[in-house]
Amino acid sequence: MSSPDTPSAARPEWDAALVDIVDYVERYEVRSALAYETARHCLIDTLGCGLEALGYPACTKLLGPLVPGTVVPNGAKVPGTPFRLDPVQAAFNLGTMIRWLDFNDTWLAAEWGHPSDNLGGILAVADWLSREAVAAGKTPLAMRAVLTAMIKAHEIQGCIALENSFNRVGLDHVVLVKVATTAVVGQLLGLSREEMLNAVSLAWVDGQSLRTYRHAPNTGSRKSWAAGDATSRGVRLALMARTGEMGYPSVLTARTWGFYDVSFGGQPFRFQRPYGSYVMENVLFKISFPAEFHGQTGAEAAMQVHALLKASGRTAADIRRITIRTQEACRRIIDKQGPLDNPADRDHCIQYMVAVAILYGRLTADDYEDEVAADPRIDALREKIVCIEDPQFTKDYHDPDKRSIANALRVEFTDGSALDEVVVEYPIGHRRRRAEGLPLLEAKFRSNLARRFAPRQQQRILDASLEQATLERLPVHEYVDLYAL
Repeated sequence: MSSPDTPSAARPEWDAALVDIVDYVERYEVRSALAYETARHCLIDTLGCGLEALGYPACTKLLGPLVPGTVVPNGAKVPGTPFRLDPVQAAFNLGTMIRWLDFNDTWLAAEWGHPSDNLGGILAVADWLSREAVAAGKTPLAMRAVLTAMIKAHEIQGCIALENSFNRVGLDHVVLVKVATTAVVGQLLGLSREEMLNAVSLAWVDGQSLRTYRHAPNTGSRKSWAAGDATSRGVRLALMARTGEMGYPSVLTARTWGFYDVSFGGQPFRFQRPYGSYVMENVLFKISFPAEFHGQTGAEAAMQVHALLKASGRTAADIRRITIRTQEACRRIIDKQGPLDNPADRDHCIQYMVAVAILYGRLTADDYEDEVAADPRIDALREKIVCIEDPQFTKDYHDPDKRSIANALRVEFTDGSALDEVVVEYPIGHRRRRAEGLPLLEAKFRSNLARRFAPRQQQRILDASLEQATLERLPVHEYVDLYAL
């Protein structure tokens, strides 16, 4: 006779959180013109970030097939490279490129993340399916399907992140990339409802990445390919579900062995809003600086300080102390003292970002490399910078009507004088600064195209990318072919 505490072996109903994801992906019709327009901007910005990353050998050494010389008929092409790969490896390649320089879009809430990381899996699968359809004499997917999948992946990742902090239990946000990619790729693959539920449950039952590679003392380059790994894993799990691989209905809620008890302190997920198109409409673009997003406004303020110093004839040597008034999340993630050993460490240090911007009047991806970091003035200025939390900044950061990411810099000089505090509440990539930001986002895209392609090819890509209707009706494989070497 079993004990009253012995769990039943009867198969439970599907966890509500899984059902909600699948219902949204299968049944929700995106009607927001703003969401589609923002998705197009997100597409070109994300691909541009991937093209820029191809200039860094630490990234390119990870790209290509797992086994050199592998040939994949109708394989997905990796933009900006000669590779044609199976969709899982193509997703890893593109996802790694996208994330490498920390320059793609951002979502900030209880959990942080970069929803455009999902494009690695989305575009790889859509391209492969489009080429397979053409080979079979069928109609290929159009780019509108890619934009729809992007909107829904952004929404899944972003809405879960609004109220649920994975970083506080030591897990990296890429778990949400894996879950979102699995769901939207499953729809592209034509999975049945049962297969979709199986796939999403497999994403949660996976071992999840520890966040240690984003924080001292272990900050390292895995943070640049972790999302590529996650989005490719989502593709793999969706493909496994398509074969009939079983799922796990109470993967979240099962006592002792479910995700909540094992990895989330026994707490169920909380939700602020139903899935729709809110996240894509409000996503944050990184336009000015390739830097962790909590430091974007700090870097912008530091650029203003650079100009003020230049205008007054002062230099960083005249500075006694810099106080950064910031949000709690910034202090927890990128407030760092002591030695910074690699580029991944430096682009997650607000003191480094601010010091470089003040000294040089710029902050680029190259500024995190060893050659620039060797300048002794950077560490000397870092030692003079302290961060303090402003409770109002933290409150406004979490306010769904504001979603600000404020930083304020106060510079004090050795002679006892000081600059007026420089405050930047919203970064240029924020929805409240869209009119100002979008022309710069397009300019960023043009600049990234010029890194890789001849002028004629650049123009062909621009002609296909900058007008909404033109892009949406273009077959996926034809659009990807524009980025081929």
